[in-house]
Order: sequence, then C-alpha cells, then structure tokens
Amino acid sequence: MCTNRMDDEKIKQEEERIKENGQLTLEGPGKSKIHLLSIIGEIEGHENLSGSTKTTKYEHVLPELAKVEDSDEIKGILVLINTVGGDVSCGLALAEMLASISKPTVSLVIGDSHSIGVPLAVATDHSFIVPTGTMLVHPVRMSGMLIGTTKTYDYFEMIQDRILTFVSNHSKISYEELKCLMHSTKMLSKDLGTVLVGEKAVEVGLIDEIGGISPALKKLYEMIEEDN
Repeated sequence: MCTNRMDDEKIKQEEERIKENGQLTLEGPGKSKIHLLSIIGEIEGHENLSGSTKTTKYEHVLPELAKVEDSDEIKGILVLINTVGGDVSCGLALAEMLASISKPTVSLVIGDSHSIGVPLAVATDHSFIVPTGTMLVHPVRMSGMLIGTTKTYDYFEMIQDRILTFVSNHSKISYEELKCLMHSTKMLSKDLGTVLVGEKAVEVGLIDEIGGISPALKKLYEMIEEDN
C-alpha cells in the first residue's frame, strides 16, 4: 500500500512537471534515464507574455538543466523543438547552457525552429529534423523605440555576430554562408532571411540528419553507451 502511494505521488509530480514546464524524465526498460526538454511556442525572456501565448520560460529551463548536469542518475538530454523564436538574449543563454552540458545531448526539430530557435537546435551534440520541419534564419529584430544612430546599428551587429558565431561553431555551416542566408532577399517577399525545410537544413549543414523520435532516442542511447 505504501509503495502504491509513493508511485502515485511520483506520477503526480511528473504530471505537474510536464504541465508547468514541459519537462520529464524518461526511463526505458534496462536503459539509462534521460531528461526530456520541450522548447515550444515562444521563448519567454525578461518580460512576461500574455496568458494566451504558449511559451517556454527560460527561468524554468535553466535550473532544470543545472539539476540534470549535477545528477548521477540522468545520463543524457533529448530536446524537442517547435518554436517561433522569442527573446534573443534568453534564447542564446539557453543555447549556451545546453552546449556546456557534459552529458550526451540530442535535439529534434519536430515542427519549426525559427529565429533564436536555430541556435537551440544546433546547441546539442547531435541534431535531427523531421522531413516537414522548418528552420527560419533572419537578421536580428527589435521591437519598441530605437535611436537612429550608428551606435544602435553597431549594437544590432554585435548581437547578430554572437548568433552567427555560436551557430557556425556548433554546426557544419560556415559563418559567411549563414550570414548570406540570413540576409537573403530571394525567398521572403516582404522580409530578409531564408526558410529551410527538412533535408535542406541538413544539406546546408545546420542539422546533422533527417529523422523523428525513434532515431533520435536511438542515437542518444548509443551516445550514452559510448560515454560510459
């Protein structure tokens, strides 16, 4: 009876965890425990978005990643991504955190990985994208009032350079090629940038391979075995 209560409590805690921040621990039969992180909707940063907006709150994700890194039980991380982007500073902070994890990590783009979602997708040790998944690379945008000076432009350039450097350092695409995709005027009629669908994201070197949840999990367990 006591065991059943403990199991029920554990299930309840996991359900609350999923509801609150889209994270849980996967434990396959005879396999290592892995942490599942969902990055969905808009990446919420220093300002709260409306209650009707689906968000990933970076202040929830950072402590969880630190907890995973410190855990002896959890051996790897699987990141599911379907995001339109969001706060640049906080999205890049999440990407840097993922990239610094010492345990094997795998990402899977299951829908969209737009804007600051691109660094998040490439921050892991290995990356997958489903055939219909998309990645949108575009210049940095800011909302609100801006001062029209050279210093403002330089600041935008600095932020953009941070993103370009991170992505090129964690994928197979070069800095210059990524910059060309970012500033392309050939695809979006009223904007700058490039949309890459499935195989094209692999072809240019942003993502490692095409695949869904099964190959992503298989790859992660293989990497965990090699790491042990």
